[in-house]
Amino acid sequence: MAETDRETQVKELVAQATRAGGITPAEALAALKGDRAVLRAAAHAVTASCTPRRFDFCGIVNARSGRCSENCRWCAQSAHWKTGCENHGWIGTEAAVAAAQAAEANGVSRFALVTSGRAQTPEQVDEICAALREMGRRTRVHLCASLGLVGEADLRKLKEAGLSRYHCNLETAPSHFGDLCTTHTPEEKLATLKAARAAGLEVCCGGILGMGETDEQLVEFAFVLKEVAPQSIPVNILHPIPGTPLGDRPVLDRDRVLDSVALLRLVNPATPLRFAGGRRDLDDATAREAVHVGMSAGIAGPLLTTPGADYDDDRQLAVEAGYDVAPDWRPPAK
Repeated sequence: MAETDRETQVKELVAQATRAGGITPAEALAALKGDRAVLRAAAHAVTASCTPRRFDFCGIVNARSGRCSENCRWCAQSAHWKTGCENHGWIGTEAAVAAAQAAEANGVSRFALVTSGRAQTPEQVDEICAALREMGRRTRVHLCASLGLVGEADLRKLKEAGLSRYHCNLETAPSHFGDLCTTHTPEEKLATLKAARAAGLEVCCGGILGMGETDEQLVEFAFVLKEVAPQSIPVNILHPIPGTPLGDRPVLDRDRVLDSVALLRLVNPATPLRFAGGRRDLDDATAREAVHVGMSAGIAGPLLTTPGADYDDDRQLAVEAGYDVAPDWRPPAK
């Protein structure tokens, strides 16, 4: 393809993504199936012009681990699979505060309590509320939580205790979800997100790339996220866990990672796309290119059952890409 033709296609694709109403599903699918150089160049241009220029970091703590009743085929914490996952009950308020303080010392702006399991009992909601109140007193981070399927009344209690944002991933396209989990549905997840909004909370919602989704399903997923309109989209890349039904899947190849990130950016021009699980599986060049085409935030530090990104590594990537980061951070001396 002549360079002038490619430049014209990039400009047309940027115009589609940034016009009122945004790109259409048919246009997005055509871009994904077309020239990947055009797709990625357009995604970079949209990222540069539409996304906030501060690379936001958050942290999480595995506040209750394992023994989950749900049969998510990717998850180490499901009781349906034998993965050797660590099982532990509620970590307690002091441990939650200590984890939040450690993350705050590393410059995160948000910190989330994450628990395994389908939902929370009234007693569990109360203990989480107590931890949120103490975390709010002893740190300055914005407080988030990922607690499964929660109703509006409990979400209002959590908000009153200091919660500002609720996380519930859709994980993949609704048409693909039933192939990966049968113990709950996308509709239940969407109802939880709707309840969170009704309770006055921001929402965080994303998913996992590399679970066998087709091009069409990737586009479907991107547009469902657009409809949800979350404040943050965590982008996980499947880290196959031995013992799970997806444990023998190959790690997603570099081109598919980058094309998927670019597609998500074109459909969601201004929403932060956040490095999440699987980030450590990316080599430096791929991670750098992912930032170039669309990633604009990150989860750093320990994750749930796998190690997370190093704070300084992703800050370095962000600075190289022209983002602001924590004002007191400087690249480490070589």
